[in-house]
Amino acid sequence: MDHTIANSSSHWHIRAIPETGSTNADLMAAGLEGAPDRSVLRADFQSAGRGRLDRTWEAPRGANLLVSLLFRNVPEHIQSLTQVVVLAAAYVARNQCGVNAVLKWPNDILVNGEKLSGILSQAAPAGPDGKIPFVIAGLGLNLAWAPPGAASLASCGWTREFTPQEFLEAMLPEIDRLLDLSPDVMHAEYVACLSTLGTMVRAEMPNGENIIGRAVAVEPDGQLVVLDDCAVSHRINTADVVHLRPATD
Repeated sequence: MDHTIANSSSHWHIRAIPETGSTNADLMAAGLEGAPDRSVLRADFQSAGRGRLDRTWEAPRGANLLVSLLFRNVPEHIQSLTQVVVLAAAYVARNQCGVNAVLKWPNDILVNGEKLSGILSQAAPAGPDGKIPFVIAGLGLNLAWAPPGAASLASCGWTREFTPQEFLEAMLPEIDRLLDLSPDVMHAEYVACLSTLGTMVRAEMPNGENIIGRAVAVEPDGQLVVLDDCAVSHRINTADVVHLRPATD
């Protein structure tokens, strides 16, 4: 079914379905067949959802927001599209649900140290000109249910209840606003919402190495800068980051 989004631009093309294996996989296939910019696919249930580092993501039917969004305007720093989506979700959680959501590098949303959402972005294969034609950002956000050790907006005492469709529709104007920002301003908004900076972290690298130090910056290309005890700076592109101590002033 298609929806017209209130208080948002008409260029969002939303389809909601009862069930699928993966909204990312379905929307990737649609994109390769020519689906337009800002196409959105939301499912009440997905049986093969994945998060970062190939983790599974599954929720009871209709309980949470399971959605993928397609962007054909691909910026120089491609990860900024992922940041736009999680920022929009965090802002809705804060401003409309009364839940103090923050980001953990690179793109997890946390409440009181527990995970509220995860996201997996995938780029379509580059064309003959070497350019990426579109990017899919797939978001799973806990509204009414969360697995053990994670958070949901309901468990955090949301001040306003949202259905998955309502939460999605609240996000879209925020995504529009963020996409209209300059890259520098957008990066500044992302950094301002990031709880990782100033925190002692352990970056668990894909090769099994652990880097321990203070997270001091995120560069425009998305790399996390960690300063270890020997004053050596490490620029980290992909890792599972664990917050060891709260940030200090």
